Parts: sequence; structure tokens; C-alpha cells
Amino acid sequence: MTAWVLWFLDCLDRAIIGADSILATVLVKGPFWERAAALALNERQIKVLNRLLDWFEGKMTSSKWATMANCSQDTANRDIAALIDLGLLLKDEGGGRSTHYELIL
Repeated sequence: MTAWVLWFLDCLDRAIIGADSILATVLVKGPFWERAAALALNERQIKVLNRLLDWFEGKMTSSKWATMANCSQDTANRDIAALIDLGLLLKDEGGGRSTHYELIL
């Protein structure tokens, strides 16, 4: 094969991998937001939930929530508690400072 054919196939391969990644995100986000559409969520909750849906790495804690949402720790705790009550977040079984939360997909 010539160099330009190899170059083209490499570009095509990267495009397919990129499209696959985007599609995987959409297939997760779509059903989640369909379920959450009827719920009364505030802007902070929507912002952080979108970050979690975009393959957030690590564990979500109330401190990280407060930083991402630019709010107080108490507000972050209220936001998280509301999402747990709505069935969108799950509290890990750990307690205290190691408490973290996961999306229910």
C-alpha cells in the first residue's frame, strides 16, 4: 500500500474511534436525562450531573461537588441529599470523610 492510503486508513480509524466514544456517551446520557426530565433540578445539580455523565474520574464527594458547583459544603450536601431522594445518586456504604456518591444509570 502506498503511504497516502495508510495515512487515510489511520485517519479513518481515529474518526471511528472518536465517533464510538461520543456515541457511548450519548447512549448513557440520553436515558438518564429522559428519566430526570420530570424532576425539579437546580442549575448546580444539572452542572455536576453532566460532569459525572462525562466520565468523571475518581470518586464524587461532597467537597468535590462544592468545588465544581461553586457553592458551600452545606449546599452541596443538600443538593446531594435531594438527588439521593430522587433516585439519581447512590451513597456509598462508607461513612465520614470517605463518603462518596455514584450515579444510578
